[in-house]
Amino acid sequence: MSPVTLVLYSRSHCHLCEDMQLQLEELQGEYGFELVVRDVDTHPDWASAYGDEVPLLFAEDVEICRYFLDLERLKAQLDL
Repeated sequence: MSPVTLVLYSRSHCHLCEDMQLQLEELQGEYGFELVVRDVDTHPDWASAYGDEVPLLFAEDVEICRYFLDLERLKAQLDL
């Protein structure tokens, strides 16, 4: 079974984004997910869709959390 891929929409110079990314990187080894970070400012569609609602974390098409990491929802999504 391949690991779940999480997508984190973020932007540069966003302390909430940096905090969530660091938390996720710390959890990667323990929970075995892949993490893709997308800077919303590099893609007009992402900027339009997510604007200032970052950080925003998805697994597949399911939103897990925004602004702050919700560890319980993340674990539920990873079926832990």
